[in-house]
Amino acid sequence: MKENKIITIISILVPLVVASLFRIKLDINLPVFLPPIYATINGITAIILVLSVIAIKNKNRKLHQNLMQTAIGLSVVFLILYILHHATHGDTKYGGQGVIRYVYFFILISHIILSIVVIPFVLITFVRAKKGEFALHKKIARIAFPLWLYVATTGVLVYLLIKPYY
Repeated sequence: MKENKIITIISILVPLVVASLFRIKLDINLPVFLPPIYATINGITAIILVLSVIAIKNKNRKLHQNLMQTAIGLSVVFLILYILHHATHGDTKYGGQGVIRYVYFFILISHIILSIVVIPFVLITFVRAKKGEFALHKKIARIAFPLWLYVATTGVLVYLLIKPYY
């Protein structure tokens, strides 16, 4: 299937591009500080994901479709802003000590790993719905939804935990 090849390429390229961009430092002063903006986008995405599940459970397919397309759009905007921030500011070192340090790194590492893992699940789920393969869509959505919700909510948590060290 052509879609599967595209999904595979995107699922491999996005993490590789993001990882490679961490080596690039652009000497640009942005007019806004991006982390609270993209953390807010993550929070809104989490809310939209929950509302989308509620919509489909209430048999409102059109609202579900619109919410999911919005969530995907927000995730793309998040990714662009995230890359832009890290390309212009680099990494921020976490300064917390004690147990909270371990909590932070557990959340951060699980967030990073699952943000990579969720990409093909979201794309496959989306393609299945677009093709009208709703049984397959529903089957993979049961995996994609909790992964994506975890990534969106932990994105907000990571921001809140590292915010004092910016």
